[in-house]
Amino acid sequence: MDDYQVVINHEEQYSVWPADRDVPAGWRATGFRGGKDDCLAHIEEVWTDMRPLSAR
Repeated sequence: MDDYQVVINHEEQYSVWPADRDVPAGWRATGFRGGKDDCLAHIEEVWTDMRPLSAR
């Protein structure tokens, strides 16, 4: 069951958001959905540079 989705903001920072709620302003869905642990594992895999985009 897809309870959560992975979202990203303009600074390329990731977060987990409930799949049944609208994505908040300033964020967009990445297309990855799943359980919370799956989403967190995905974020750990793809978010290799924790610095905000403006600091890179």
